[in-house]
Amino acid sequence: MGKAESAPRRRSVPVVKVVMLALLTVVMSVPVYLLLVNSFKPQQAIADNPFGIPLGELTLRYLSDAVHSPQYNVIGGYGFTIFLVVVVDVLCIALAGPAAYVIARSLRRRTQLLLLYFLAGTFIPGAAVVIPVIYVLRAVGLANTVTGLVAHDVASTLPVSIFLFVGFIRTIPVDIDHAAAIDGAGRYRTFWRIVFPLMRPAVVTVLILNSIGIWNDFVSPQILLSPGSGHYTVTTAIYAGISQYSTDLTKVFPNLLLAVAPVIVFFIYMQRHIVSGLTVGAVKG
Repeated sequence: MGKAESAPRRRSVPVVKVVMLALLTVVMSVPVYLLLVNSFKPQQAIADNPFGIPLGELTLRYLSDAVHSPQYNVIGGYGFTIFLVVVVDVLCIALAGPAAYVIARSLRRRTQLLLLYFLAGTFIPGAAVVIPVIYVLRAVGLANTVTGLVAHDVASTLPVSIFLFVGFIRTIPVDIDHAAAIDGAGRYRTFWRIVFPLMRPAVVTVLILNSIGIWNDFVSPQILLSPGSGHYTVTTAIYAGISQYSTDLTKVFPNLLLAVAPVIVFFIYMQRHIVSGLTVGAVKG
């Protein structure tokens, strides 16, 4: 056999796939490029050539003004949003974990119907239930409060979290539960002390997805927390500041960059955990 024949054949990549991936990359990169470049340019340079990079006119002054401006208070929005992310994530894990464990370990029909009930929540757009949620929060005395917003966010993150947890727990052998029961551990202790540590990939995936969703959420905090509450997330703080100066692009772009930069960096750094958490249930026996 010749050298050419003995060498392994390379799989040819379809041209259509390469073109589609390249097109998708361009479509997703252009908005990020425009946001990044125009955050350091004066108003006239943005209006004349938004895609250009005038090296002599680039400055950090507009970004510095956005950080220190009392009108936007993006830094204050960081603090409240991080608080919201942490509280919602902790409550979501505390509620979704035990619920998913019961569903995954039960073979009863009514328990499986309960899983379908939770899954139904994933098909309902969040914006469609905001108005009914307002009436519910008013009825229980939590309207226009941080507690009401936290309760709404926790409820909205439970369906996907329970679905991912159930799929992962079903890959964990039931023999582990039986061994724990023989040692005298109850179901609650078995879950938190034995099963839950094994769920690390799924837990990390849920935390990442929930954190990004809460950080980017605009509709819920904007409607459930009125300006009179004095609480602003990153998105609502920027909206409150730039809505009255929407034509001043030197205020719009830097503030948008401050809002999306942390979540983009966070996603790029943690994306491998998302992929591993979503696929681990498909490869474990």
